[in-house]
Amino acid sequence: MKLYEKFVYKIINSKFLKFLVIILTLLALGASVMMLPTKIVLAKMLPGKSANTYSVYIDLPTGSSIQETKKVNECVIDILKKEKEVINIESFLGEGSPLDYAGLVKGSGFKSSENVAEVVVNLTDKHERQERSYTMVHRLRPVIKKECERLKNGTVIKMVEQPAGPPTLASIVVEVYGDNLNKTREISKRVATVLKKTKGLVDVDVMDDDIFTKYNVLPNIDKIQKSGLSVEQVQKILYLAFEGMGVGVKNSEDYPSQIEIFLRLDESSGRFETDSLKGVKNKLSSFELMNQKGMMVPLSEVVNIKKAKNEPTIMHKDLKRYINVTAETDEVSQVYPLLDARETIIKEFSKDFVITKESVKNFTHMFDLTLRDKKTGKIYHLVWDGEMKVTLDTFRDLGIAFIAALVLIYVLMVIYYKSYAISSIIMSGSFLSIIGVIVGHWVADMVTTDTFFLTATSLIGFIALMGISSRNSLLLIDFAKSLIEDKKIEKKRAIAVATATRAKPIMLTAIAIILGSALLASDPIFGGLGVALIGGTIAAVAVSLIFIPVLMDNSKAI
Repeated sequence: MKLYEKFVYKIINSKFLKFLVIILTLLALGASVMMLPTKIVLAKMLPGKSANTYSVYIDLPTGSSIQETKKVNECVIDILKKEKEVINIESFLGEGSPLDYAGLVKGSGFKSSENVAEVVVNLTDKHERQERSYTMVHRLRPVIKKECERLKNGTVIKMVEQPAGPPTLASIVVEVYGDNLNKTREISKRVATVLKKTKGLVDVDVMDDDIFTKYNVLPNIDKIQKSGLSVEQVQKILYLAFEGMGVGVKNSEDYPSQIEIFLRLDESSGRFETDSLKGVKNKLSSFELMNQKGMMVPLSEVVNIKKAKNEPTIMHKDLKRYINVTAETDEVSQVYPLLDARETIIKEFSKDFVITKESVKNFTHMFDLTLRDKKTGKIYHLVWDGEMKVTLDTFRDLGIAFIAALVLIYVLMVIYYKSYAISSIIMSGSFLSIIGVIVGHWVADMVTTDTFFLTATSLIGFIALMGISSRNSLLLIDFAKSLIEDKKIEKKRAIAVATATRAKPIMLTAIAIILGSALLASDPIFGGLGVALIGGTIAAVAVSLIFIPVLMDNSKAI
Protein backbone atom coordinates (compact mmCIF):
# COMPACT_ATOMS: atom_id res chain seq x y z
CA MET A 1 0.00 0.00 0.00
CA LYS A 2 3.03 2.29 0.25
CA LEU A 3 3.16 2.58 -3.53
CA TYR A 4 -0.49 3.58 -3.69
CA GLU A 5 0.03 6.05 -0.85
CA LYS A 6 2.82 7.69 -2.85
CA PHE A 7 0.62 7.68 -5.97
CA VAL A 8 -2.25 9.49 -4.19
CA TYR A 9 0.13 11.89 -2.47
CA LYS A 10 1.71 12.74 -5.82
CA ILE A 11 -1.71 13.55 -7.31
CA ILE A 12 -2.96 15.79 -4.48
CA ASN A 13 0.42 17.50 -4.25
CA SER A 14 0.25 18.60 -7.90
CA LYS A 15 -2.23 21.26 -9.07
CA PHE A 16 -2.01 19.99 -12.62
CA LEU A 17 -2.76 16.36 -11.70
CA LYS A 18 -5.65 17.39 -9.46
CA PHE A 19 -7.08 19.49 -12.27
CA LEU A 20 -6.58 16.57 -14.67
CA VAL A 21 -8.42 14.14 -12.36
CA ILE A 22 -11.37 16.53 -12.01
CA ILE A 23 -11.55 17.17 -15.77
CA LEU A 24 -11.32 13.46 -16.66
CA THR A 25 -14.01 12.60 -14.11
CA LEU A 26 -16.37 15.26 -15.46
CA LEU A 27 -15.68 14.15 -19.02
CA ALA A 28 -16.43 10.55 -18.06
CA LEU A 29 -19.69 11.68 -16.46
CA GLY A 30 -20.71 13.71 -19.50
CA ALA A 31 -19.75 10.97 -21.96
CA SER A 32 -21.64 8.29 -20.04
CA VAL A 33 -24.80 10.39 -19.71
CA MET A 34 -24.68 11.25 -23.43
CA MET A 35 -24.83 7.53 -24.23
CA LEU A 36 -28.58 7.69 -23.54
CA PRO A 37 -29.71 10.44 -25.97
CA THR A 38 -27.25 9.22 -28.61
CA LYS A 39 -28.77 5.69 -28.31
CA ILE A 40 -25.44 4.04 -27.57
CA VAL A 41 -27.20 2.69 -24.48
CA LEU A 42 -30.94 2.10 -24.96
CA ALA A 43 -33.48 2.60 -22.20
CA LYS A 44 -36.57 0.45 -21.73
CA MET A 45 -39.07 0.09 -18.92
CA LEU A 46 -39.53 -3.69 -18.85
CA PRO A 47 -36.86 -6.22 -19.83
CA GLY A 48 -37.67 -9.25 -21.96
CA LYS A 49 -39.08 -12.30 -20.20
CA SER A 50 -38.44 -15.81 -21.40
CA ALA A 51 -41.67 -17.67 -20.59
CA ASN A 52 -42.98 -21.16 -21.30
CA THR A 53 -45.99 -19.91 -23.23
CA TYR A 54 -47.20 -17.15 -25.50
CA SER A 55 -50.41 -16.42 -27.40
CA VAL A 56 -51.39 -15.48 -30.94
CA TYR A 57 -54.40 -13.18 -31.27
CA ILE A 58 -56.20 -13.41 -34.63
CA ASP A 59 -58.59 -10.56 -35.51
CA LEU A 60 -60.35 -10.61 -38.87
CA PRO A 61 -62.43 -7.66 -40.08
CA THR A 62 -65.75 -7.32 -38.26
CA GLY A 63 -68.41 -9.38 -40.02
CA SER A 64 -66.07 -12.13 -41.21
CA SER A 65 -67.44 -15.66 -41.05
CA ILE A 66 -66.24 -18.40 -38.72
CA GLN A 67 -65.06 -20.34 -41.80
CA GLU A 68 -62.72 -17.49 -42.78
CA THR A 69 -61.46 -17.24 -39.20
CA LYS A 70 -60.85 -21.00 -39.11
CA LYS A 71 -58.83 -20.82 -42.33
CA VAL A 72 -56.49 -18.14 -40.91
CA ASN A 73 -56.31 -19.98 -37.60
CA GLU A 74 -55.22 -23.22 -39.30
CA CYS A 75 -52.57 -21.32 -41.25
CA VAL A 76 -51.05 -20.06 -37.97
CA ILE A 77 -51.16 -23.52 -36.40
CA ASP A 78 -49.48 -25.14 -39.42
CA ILE A 79 -46.50 -22.79 -39.01
CA LEU A 80 -46.28 -23.27 -35.24
CA LYS A 81 -46.40 -27.09 -35.51
CA LYS A 82 -43.06 -27.05 -37.32
CA GLU A 83 -41.27 -25.65 -34.24
CA LYS A 84 -39.49 -28.38 -32.29
CA GLU A 85 -39.73 -26.46 -29.00
CA VAL A 86 -43.55 -26.36 -29.17
CA ILE A 87 -45.07 -29.02 -26.91
CA ASN A 88 -48.74 -28.43 -27.66
CA ILE A 89 -51.09 -25.84 -29.12
CA GLU A 90 -54.56 -24.83 -27.91
CA SER A 91 -56.93 -23.16 -30.37
CA PHE A 92 -60.03 -21.13 -29.48
CA LEU A 93 -62.30 -20.21 -32.40
CA GLY A 94 -64.76 -17.37 -31.94
CA GLU A 95 -63.60 -16.70 -28.39
CA GLY A 96 -60.57 -15.89 -26.26
CA SER A 97 -58.60 -18.36 -24.19
CA PRO A 98 -59.17 -18.74 -20.44
CA LEU A 99 -57.79 -15.60 -18.81
CA ASP A 100 -54.07 -15.44 -18.11
CA TYR A 101 -51.82 -12.69 -16.76
CA ALA A 102 -51.70 -10.80 -20.06
CA GLY A 103 -55.29 -11.51 -21.07
CA LEU A 104 -56.70 -9.82 -17.96
CA VAL A 105 -55.68 -6.45 -19.39
CA LYS A 106 -55.79 -7.17 -23.12
CA GLY A 107 -59.50 -8.07 -23.03
CA SER A 108 -59.17 -11.72 -24.02
CA GLY A 109 -62.17 -12.68 -21.90
CA PHE A 110 -64.47 -10.30 -23.78
CA LYS A 111 -63.91 -11.93 -27.18
CA SER A 112 -67.06 -13.55 -28.48
CA SER A 113 -67.60 -13.23 -32.22
CA GLU A 114 -66.96 -15.19 -35.39
CA ASN A 115 -64.11 -12.94 -36.55
CA VAL A 116 -61.73 -13.65 -33.65
CA ALA A 117 -59.58 -16.57 -32.57
CA GLU A 118 -56.77 -17.18 -30.13
CA VAL A 119 -53.95 -19.69 -30.20
CA VAL A 120 -52.06 -20.57 -27.01
CA VAL A 121 -48.58 -22.02 -27.60
CA ASN A 122 -46.90 -24.05 -24.85
CA LEU A 123 -43.13 -24.53 -25.03
CA THR A 124 -40.56 -26.76 -23.40
CA ASP A 125 -39.23 -25.46 -20.10
CA LYS A 126 -37.11 -22.34 -20.51
CA HIS A 127 -34.22 -24.00 -18.66
CA GLU A 128 -34.13 -26.82 -21.21
CA ARG A 129 -34.03 -24.78 -24.43
CA GLN A 130 -31.52 -22.35 -25.82
CA GLU A 131 -33.90 -20.02 -27.68
CA ARG A 132 -35.81 -17.63 -25.46
CA SER A 133 -39.54 -17.22 -26.00
CA TYR A 134 -39.32 -13.56 -27.03
CA THR A 135 -36.61 -14.45 -29.56
CA MET A 136 -38.88 -17.13 -31.03
CA VAL A 137 -41.74 -14.63 -31.24
CA HIS A 138 -39.42 -12.14 -32.95
CA ARG A 139 -38.43 -14.82 -35.50
CA LEU A 140 -41.90 -16.20 -36.19
CA ARG A 141 -43.88 -12.95 -36.28
CA PRO A 142 -42.94 -11.87 -39.84
CA VAL A 143 -43.41 -15.42 -41.15
CA ILE A 144 -46.90 -15.82 -39.67
CA LYS A 145 -48.05 -12.35 -40.69
CA LYS A 146 -46.79 -12.78 -44.25
CA GLU A 147 -48.36 -16.19 -44.79
CA CYS A 148 -51.65 -15.83 -42.90
CA GLU A 149 -52.73 -12.18 -42.97
CA ARG A 150 -53.02 -12.27 -46.76
CA LEU A 151 -55.73 -14.93 -46.57
CA LYS A 152 -58.27 -12.27 -45.60
CA ASN A 153 -57.72 -8.60 -46.34
CA GLY A 154 -57.74 -6.52 -43.15
CA THR A 155 -56.68 -9.37 -40.84
CA VAL A 156 -54.47 -8.44 -37.88
CA ILE A 157 -52.39 -11.13 -36.18
CA LYS A 158 -50.71 -10.22 -32.89
CA MET A 159 -48.07 -12.19 -31.01
CA VAL A 160 -48.65 -11.70 -27.28
CA GLU A 161 -45.96 -12.54 -24.73
CA GLN A 162 -46.28 -12.82 -20.98
CA PRO A 163 -45.14 -9.45 -19.53
CA ALA A 164 -42.12 -9.20 -17.25
CA GLY A 165 -43.86 -6.59 -15.12
CA PRO A 166 -47.28 -4.97 -14.86
CA PRO A 167 -49.38 -6.01 -17.89
CA THR A 168 -50.57 -3.30 -20.26
CA LEU A 169 -52.92 -3.22 -23.22
CA ALA A 170 -49.89 -2.87 -25.54
CA SER A 171 -46.38 -1.44 -25.58
CA ILE A 172 -47.69 1.71 -27.22
CA VAL A 173 -51.32 2.81 -26.98
CA VAL A 174 -52.73 5.99 -28.52
CA GLU A 175 -56.12 6.97 -27.13
CA VAL A 176 -58.00 9.17 -29.61
CA TYR A 177 -60.74 11.28 -27.99
CA GLY A 178 -63.34 13.34 -29.85
CA ASP A 179 -67.07 14.12 -30.03
CA ASN A 180 -67.34 13.48 -33.78
CA LEU A 181 -67.19 9.68 -34.06
CA ASN A 182 -66.57 9.55 -37.81
CA LYS A 183 -63.72 12.07 -37.54
CA THR A 184 -62.28 10.20 -34.55
CA ARG A 185 -62.25 7.02 -36.64
CA GLU A 186 -60.49 8.84 -39.45
CA ILE A 187 -57.83 10.23 -37.09
CA SER A 188 -57.36 6.77 -35.54
CA LYS A 189 -56.72 5.20 -38.95
CA ARG A 190 -54.23 7.96 -39.83
CA VAL A 191 -52.42 7.39 -36.53
CA ALA A 192 -52.33 3.64 -37.24
CA THR A 193 -50.82 4.33 -40.68
CA VAL A 194 -48.05 6.38 -39.06
CA LEU A 195 -47.34 3.65 -36.51
CA LYS A 196 -47.14 0.99 -39.25
CA LYS A 197 -44.45 3.04 -41.01
CA THR A 198 -42.46 3.58 -37.80
CA LYS A 199 -39.40 1.37 -37.49
CA GLY A 200 -39.52 -1.02 -34.55
CA LEU A 201 -43.33 -1.16 -34.23
CA VAL A 202 -45.35 -4.25 -35.14
CA ASP A 203 -48.87 -5.64 -34.62
CA VAL A 204 -50.50 -2.24 -35.19
CA ASP A 205 -54.28 -2.39 -34.70
CA VAL A 206 -57.22 -0.02 -34.35
CA MET A 207 -59.53 -1.29 -31.61
CA ASP A 208 -62.73 -0.28 -33.35
CA ASP A 209 -65.34 -2.38 -35.11
CA ASP A 210 -65.43 -2.03 -38.88
CA ILE A 211 -68.66 -0.66 -40.30
CA PHE A 212 -70.25 -3.26 -42.57
CA THR A 213 -73.61 -3.98 -44.17
CA LYS A 214 -75.86 -6.59 -42.63
CA TYR A 215 -79.33 -7.93 -43.46
CA ASN A 216 -82.00 -8.22 -40.82
CA VAL A 217 -84.51 -11.03 -41.46
CA LEU A 218 -87.82 -10.12 -39.78
CA PRO A 219 -90.90 -12.39 -39.80
CA ASN A 220 -93.91 -10.74 -41.52
CA ILE A 221 -96.78 -11.73 -39.26
CA ASP A 222 -99.52 -10.86 -41.79
CA LYS A 223 -97.97 -12.96 -44.55
CA ILE A 224 -97.28 -15.79 -42.14
CA GLN A 225 -100.91 -15.93 -41.03
CA LYS A 226 -102.24 -15.70 -44.61
CA SER A 227 -99.88 -18.51 -45.66
CA GLY A 228 -101.18 -20.83 -42.94
CA LEU A 229 -97.88 -20.89 -41.07
CA SER A 230 -96.87 -19.91 -37.54
CA VAL A 231 -94.21 -17.48 -36.36
CA GLU A 232 -92.63 -20.31 -34.38
CA GLN A 233 -92.11 -22.33 -37.57
CA VAL A 234 -90.34 -19.42 -39.27
CA GLN A 235 -88.09 -18.73 -36.31
CA LYS A 236 -87.15 -22.39 -35.87
CA ILE A 237 -86.11 -22.90 -39.47
CA LEU A 238 -83.94 -19.79 -39.35
CA TYR A 239 -82.19 -21.05 -36.22
CA LEU A 240 -81.88 -24.57 -37.62
CA ALA A 241 -80.32 -23.28 -40.82
CA PHE A 242 -77.74 -20.83 -39.50
CA GLU A 243 -77.35 -21.08 -35.72
CA GLY A 244 -78.42 -24.63 -35.06
CA MET A 245 -80.61 -25.90 -32.23
CA GLY A 246 -81.51 -29.01 -30.30
CA VAL A 247 -84.20 -31.10 -32.00
CA GLY A 248 -84.36 -34.05 -29.64
CA VAL A 249 -82.45 -36.21 -27.17
CA LYS A 250 -80.69 -39.56 -27.25
CA ASN A 251 -80.69 -41.88 -24.27
CA SER A 252 -77.48 -43.79 -23.58
CA GLU A 253 -76.88 -46.71 -21.25
CA ASP A 254 -73.33 -45.51 -20.55
CA TYR A 255 -74.28 -41.89 -19.85
CA PRO A 256 -76.31 -40.88 -16.77
CA SER A 257 -78.30 -38.13 -18.54
CA GLN A 258 -79.86 -37.53 -21.95
CA ILE A 259 -77.67 -36.38 -24.84
CA GLU A 260 -79.10 -33.58 -26.94
CA ILE A 261 -79.26 -33.96 -30.71
CA PHE A 262 -78.07 -30.69 -32.27
CA LEU A 263 -78.99 -29.95 -35.88
CA ARG A 264 -77.94 -27.28 -38.39
CA LEU A 265 -76.90 -26.96 -42.04
CA ASP A 266 -73.38 -27.94 -42.99
CA GLU A 267 -70.90 -25.22 -43.93
CA SER A 268 -71.39 -25.50 -47.71
CA SER A 269 -75.20 -25.44 -47.53
CA GLY A 270 -75.27 -22.49 -45.14
CA ARG A 271 -73.14 -20.20 -47.30
CA PHE A 272 -74.64 -17.40 -49.37
CA GLU A 273 -73.88 -17.23 -53.08
CA THR A 274 -73.03 -13.53 -52.92
CA ASP A 275 -72.70 -10.92 -50.20
CA SER A 276 -75.75 -8.97 -51.37
CA LEU A 277 -79.51 -8.65 -50.89
CA LYS A 278 -80.06 -10.91 -53.88
CA GLY A 279 -77.83 -13.58 -52.38
CA VAL A 280 -79.80 -13.52 -49.10
CA LYS A 281 -83.15 -13.80 -50.94
CA ASN A 282 -81.92 -16.71 -53.08
CA LYS A 283 -80.73 -18.61 -50.01
CA LEU A 284 -83.99 -18.04 -48.10
CA SER A 285 -85.99 -19.11 -51.18
CA SER A 286 -84.39 -22.55 -50.96
CA PHE A 287 -86.01 -23.09 -47.55
CA GLU A 288 -89.65 -24.20 -47.66
CA LEU A 289 -92.19 -24.68 -44.89
CA MET A 290 -95.35 -26.85 -45.03
CA ASN A 291 -98.51 -24.98 -44.05
CA GLN A 292 -101.71 -26.38 -42.56
CA LYS A 293 -103.01 -27.38 -46.01
CA GLY A 294 -99.87 -29.34 -46.87
CA MET A 295 -98.56 -26.74 -49.31
CA MET A 296 -94.85 -25.76 -49.37
CA VAL A 297 -94.23 -22.03 -48.81
CA PRO A 298 -90.78 -20.49 -49.58
CA LEU A 299 -89.30 -18.81 -46.52
CA SER A 300 -88.48 -15.67 -48.52
CA GLU A 301 -92.23 -15.06 -49.03
CA VAL A 302 -93.05 -14.64 -45.33
CA VAL A 303 -90.13 -12.54 -44.11
CA ASN A 304 -88.94 -8.98 -44.65
CA ILE A 305 -85.26 -8.43 -45.41
CA LYS A 306 -83.89 -5.05 -44.39
CA LYS A 307 -80.47 -3.71 -45.21
CA ALA A 308 -78.74 -2.04 -42.24
CA LYS A 309 -75.37 -1.05 -40.79
CA ASN A 310 -73.89 -2.83 -37.80
CA GLU A 311 -73.68 -1.16 -34.42
CA PRO A 312 -69.99 -0.88 -33.39
CA THR A 313 -68.82 -1.38 -29.82
CA ILE A 314 -68.82 1.85 -27.81
CA MET A 315 -65.70 2.45 -25.72
CA HIS A 316 -65.63 5.00 -22.90
CA LYS A 317 -62.98 6.12 -20.45
CA ASP A 318 -63.63 8.73 -17.77
CA LEU A 319 -67.07 9.23 -19.38
CA LYS A 320 -65.43 10.20 -22.68
CA ARG A 321 -65.78 8.23 -25.91
CA TYR A 322 -62.51 7.18 -27.48
CA ILE A 323 -60.77 4.72 -29.82
CA ASN A 324 -57.56 2.84 -29.02
CA VAL A 325 -54.73 2.45 -31.51
CA THR A 326 -52.24 -0.16 -30.29
CA ALA A 327 -48.77 -1.27 -31.36
CA GLU A 328 -46.14 -3.63 -29.98
CA THR A 329 -42.37 -3.19 -30.05
CA ASP A 330 -40.20 -5.85 -31.65
CA GLU A 331 -37.22 -6.29 -29.30
CA VAL A 332 -36.69 -2.53 -29.11
CA SER A 333 -37.46 0.10 -26.51
CA GLN A 334 -40.85 1.74 -26.87
CA VAL A 335 -39.38 5.19 -26.16
CA TYR A 336 -37.60 5.80 -29.46
CA PRO A 337 -40.36 4.58 -31.85
CA LEU A 338 -42.85 6.67 -29.87
CA LEU A 339 -40.75 9.80 -30.30
CA ASP A 340 -40.34 9.11 -34.02
CA ALA A 341 -44.07 8.43 -34.49
CA ARG A 342 -45.03 11.52 -32.49
CA GLU A 343 -42.86 13.78 -34.65
CA THR A 344 -44.35 12.25 -37.82
CA ILE A 345 -47.88 12.75 -36.49
CA ILE A 346 -47.15 16.41 -35.71
CA LYS A 347 -45.71 16.92 -39.19
CA GLU A 348 -48.50 15.19 -41.14
CA PHE A 349 -51.47 16.33 -39.04
CA SER A 350 -50.40 19.98 -38.98
CA LYS A 351 -51.89 20.37 -42.48
CA ASP A 352 -55.42 19.86 -41.15
CA PHE A 353 -55.12 20.63 -37.44
CA VAL A 354 -53.64 23.20 -35.09
CA ILE A 355 -51.51 21.02 -32.78
CA THR A 356 -50.80 21.89 -29.15
CA LYS A 357 -48.25 19.93 -27.16
CA GLU A 358 -48.89 19.02 -23.53
CA SER A 359 -46.89 20.99 -20.96
CA VAL A 360 -43.66 19.31 -19.85
CA LYS A 361 -44.71 20.07 -16.26
CA ASN A 362 -47.27 17.27 -16.57
CA PHE A 363 -44.55 14.62 -16.73
CA THR A 364 -46.68 11.51 -17.27
CA HIS A 365 -48.63 13.22 -20.10
CA MET A 366 -45.76 15.14 -21.64
CA PHE A 367 -46.14 13.39 -25.03
CA ASP A 368 -49.89 14.01 -25.39
CA LEU A 369 -51.21 16.18 -28.22
CA THR A 370 -54.33 18.30 -28.67
CA LEU A 371 -55.66 18.71 -32.22
CA ARG A 372 -58.00 21.51 -33.28
CA ASP A 373 -59.62 21.06 -36.68
CA LYS A 374 -58.84 24.09 -38.85
CA LYS A 375 -62.21 23.84 -40.64
CA THR A 376 -64.68 23.01 -37.88
CA GLY A 377 -62.79 24.07 -34.74
CA LYS A 378 -63.54 20.69 -33.11
CA ILE A 379 -61.04 19.50 -30.50
CA TYR A 380 -59.47 16.02 -30.51
CA HIS A 381 -56.95 14.59 -28.05
CA LEU A 382 -54.17 12.04 -28.60
CA VAL A 383 -53.22 10.51 -25.25
CA TRP A 384 -50.27 8.09 -25.09
CA ASP A 385 -50.80 5.11 -22.81
CA GLY A 386 -49.66 1.51 -22.48
CA GLU A 387 -46.17 0.50 -21.44
CA MET A 388 -44.95 4.01 -22.29
CA LYS A 389 -47.24 5.47 -19.62
CA VAL A 390 -46.02 2.87 -17.13
CA THR A 391 -42.44 3.81 -18.07
CA LEU A 392 -43.02 7.49 -17.36
CA ASP A 393 -44.81 6.72 -14.10
CA THR A 394 -42.06 4.36 -12.97
CA PHE A 395 -39.18 6.62 -13.96
CA ARG A 396 -40.95 9.50 -12.21
CA ASP A 397 -41.38 7.44 -9.03
CA LEU A 398 -37.81 6.13 -9.16
CA GLY A 399 -36.58 9.69 -9.79
CA ILE A 400 -38.44 10.89 -6.72
CA ALA A 401 -37.01 7.97 -4.72
CA PHE A 402 -33.51 8.81 -5.97
CA ILE A 403 -33.85 12.48 -5.02
CA ALA A 404 -35.31 11.51 -1.63
CA ALA A 405 -32.32 9.20 -1.02
CA LEU A 406 -29.89 11.98 -1.95
CA VAL A 407 -31.60 14.51 0.32
CA LEU A 408 -31.83 12.08 3.24
CA ILE A 409 -28.17 11.06 2.97
CA TYR A 410 -27.14 14.70 2.64
CA VAL A 411 -29.14 15.74 5.72
CA LEU A 412 -27.67 12.88 7.77
CA MET A 413 -24.16 13.84 6.69
CA VAL A 414 -24.72 17.49 7.57
CA ILE A 415 -26.00 16.49 11.01
CA TYR A 416 -23.04 14.15 11.56
CA TYR A 417 -20.21 16.34 10.25
CA LYS A 418 -21.85 19.74 10.82
CA SER A 419 -20.34 20.71 7.47
CA TYR A 420 -22.02 21.33 4.13
CA ALA A 421 -18.69 20.99 2.31
CA ILE A 422 -17.92 17.47 3.59
CA SER A 423 -21.50 16.38 2.92
CA SER A 424 -21.24 17.69 -0.64
CA ILE A 425 -18.03 15.68 -1.19
CA ILE A 426 -19.79 12.50 -0.07
CA MET A 427 -22.80 13.18 -2.27
CA SER A 428 -20.70 13.90 -5.35
CA GLY A 429 -18.95 10.58 -4.92
CA SER A 430 -22.29 8.79 -4.62
CA PHE A 431 -23.76 10.37 -7.74
CA LEU A 432 -20.73 9.59 -9.89
CA SER A 433 -21.43 5.86 -9.66
CA ILE A 434 -23.87 6.47 -12.54
CA ILE A 435 -20.81 6.44 -14.81
CA GLY A 436 -20.29 2.77 -14.09
CA VAL A 437 -24.00 1.96 -14.36
CA ILE A 438 -24.29 3.33 -17.90
CA VAL A 439 -20.88 2.12 -19.10
CA GLY A 440 -21.66 -1.31 -17.63
CA HIS A 441 -24.80 -1.54 -19.78
CA TRP A 442 -22.81 -0.48 -22.84
CA VAL A 443 -20.27 -3.27 -22.23
CA ALA A 444 -23.02 -5.82 -21.53
CA ASP A 445 -24.76 -4.87 -24.78
CA MET A 446 -21.53 -5.49 -26.73
CA VAL A 447 -20.94 -8.95 -25.27
CA THR A 448 -24.53 -10.25 -25.50
CA THR A 449 -26.45 -11.31 -28.60
CA ASP A 450 -29.67 -9.53 -27.58
CA THR A 451 -29.89 -5.80 -26.97
CA PHE A 452 -29.12 -5.09 -23.31
CA PHE A 453 -31.44 -2.31 -22.17
CA LEU A 454 -31.16 0.05 -19.23
CA THR A 455 -34.39 -0.84 -17.42
CA ALA A 456 -36.29 -0.06 -14.25
CA THR A 457 -34.29 -2.74 -12.41
CA SER A 458 -31.11 -0.90 -13.49
CA LEU A 459 -32.35 2.27 -11.81
CA ILE A 460 -33.16 0.31 -8.67
CA GLY A 461 -29.55 -0.89 -8.66
CA PHE A 462 -28.31 2.68 -9.06
CA ILE A 463 -30.37 3.84 -6.08
CA ALA A 464 -29.00 0.92 -4.03
CA LEU A 465 -25.47 2.05 -4.90
CA MET A 466 -26.00 5.37 -3.13
CA GLY A 467 -25.40 3.82 0.28
CA ILE A 468 -22.36 1.82 -0.89
CA SER A 469 -20.71 4.84 -2.50
CA SER A 470 -21.43 7.02 0.53
CA ARG A 471 -19.86 4.44 2.84
CA ASN A 472 -16.62 4.48 0.83
CA SER A 473 -16.31 8.24 1.14
CA LEU A 474 -17.17 8.11 4.85
CA LEU A 475 -14.32 5.66 5.50
CA LEU A 476 -11.79 7.96 3.88
CA ILE A 477 -13.00 11.19 5.46
CA ASP A 478 -13.32 9.79 9.00
CA PHE A 479 -9.90 8.16 8.90
CA ALA A 480 -8.21 11.23 7.42
CA LYS A 481 -9.82 13.52 10.02
CA SER A 482 -8.68 11.23 12.86
CA LEU A 483 -5.10 11.21 11.50
CA ILE A 484 -5.09 15.00 11.27
CA GLU A 485 -6.69 15.65 14.67
CA ASP A 486 -5.24 12.78 16.77
CA LYS A 487 -1.91 12.05 15.09
CA LYS A 488 -1.26 15.65 13.96
CA ILE A 489 -0.30 14.40 10.51
CA GLU A 490 -0.12 16.98 7.72
CA LYS A 491 -3.36 17.13 5.69
CA LYS A 492 -2.07 15.92 2.31
CA ARG A 493 -0.13 13.07 3.91
CA ALA A 494 -3.14 12.13 6.06
CA ILE A 495 -5.40 11.93 3.00
CA ALA A 496 -2.86 9.76 1.17
CA VAL A 497 -2.42 7.44 4.17
CA ALA A 498 -6.18 7.17 4.73
CA THR A 499 -6.81 6.38 1.06
CA ALA A 500 -4.10 3.71 0.92
CA THR A 501 -5.18 2.15 4.22
CA ARG A 502 -8.88 2.03 3.42
CA ALA A 503 -8.34 0.89 -0.18
CA LYS A 504 -8.10 -2.76 0.85
CA PRO A 505 -11.45 -3.04 2.74
CA ILE A 506 -13.15 -0.92 0.07
CA MET A 507 -11.92 -3.22 -2.69
CA LEU A 508 -12.79 -6.40 -0.76
CA THR A 509 -16.32 -5.13 -0.23
CA ALA A 510 -16.55 -4.25 -3.92
CA ILE A 511 -15.37 -7.73 -4.95
CA ALA A 512 -18.04 -9.32 -2.73
CA ILE A 513 -20.74 -7.14 -4.32
CA ILE A 514 -19.48 -7.88 -7.84
CA LEU A 515 -19.37 -11.66 -7.29
CA GLY A 516 -22.83 -11.65 -5.74
CA SER A 517 -24.28 -9.48 -8.53
CA ALA A 518 -22.72 -11.67 -11.23
CA LEU A 519 -25.42 -14.26 -10.51
CA LEU A 520 -28.06 -11.69 -11.50
CA ALA A 521 -26.32 -10.38 -14.61
CA SER A 522 -27.41 -13.29 -16.82
CA ASP A 523 -31.05 -13.19 -15.76
CA PRO A 524 -33.38 -11.73 -18.44
CA ILE A 525 -35.39 -9.70 -15.92
CA PHE A 526 -32.90 -8.80 -13.19
CA GLY A 527 -29.85 -8.57 -15.47
CA GLY A 528 -30.08 -4.77 -15.42
CA LEU A 529 -29.90 -4.79 -11.62
CA GLY A 530 -26.84 -7.05 -11.66
CA VAL A 531 -24.99 -5.03 -14.30
CA ALA A 532 -25.84 -1.77 -12.52
CA LEU A 533 -24.42 -3.08 -9.25
CA ILE A 534 -21.28 -4.43 -10.93
CA GLY A 535 -20.53 -1.38 -13.09
CA GLY A 536 -21.62 1.10 -10.43
CA THR A 537 -19.48 -0.57 -7.77
CA ILE A 538 -16.38 -0.46 -9.97
CA ALA A 539 -16.99 3.21 -10.70
CA ALA A 540 -17.65 3.92 -7.01
CA VAL A 541 -14.30 2.36 -6.06
CA ALA A 542 -12.43 4.37 -8.70
CA VAL A 543 -14.14 7.59 -7.64
CA SER A 544 -13.56 6.91 -3.93
CA LEU A 545 -9.86 6.13 -4.29
CA ILE A 546 -8.90 8.87 -6.78
CA PHE A 547 -11.53 11.62 -7.14
CA ILE A 548 -12.67 11.91 -3.51
CA PRO A 549 -9.07 12.46 -2.17
CA VAL A 550 -8.72 15.38 -4.61
CA LEU A 551 -11.96 16.95 -3.33
CA MET A 552 -10.88 16.34 0.28
CA ASP A 553 -7.60 18.16 -0.33
CA ASN A 554 -9.44 21.14 -1.85
CA SER A 555 -11.87 21.35 1.06
CA LYS A 556 -11.06 23.58 4.01
CA ALA A 557 -13.47 21.63 6.21
CA ILE A 558 -11.01 18.74 6.50
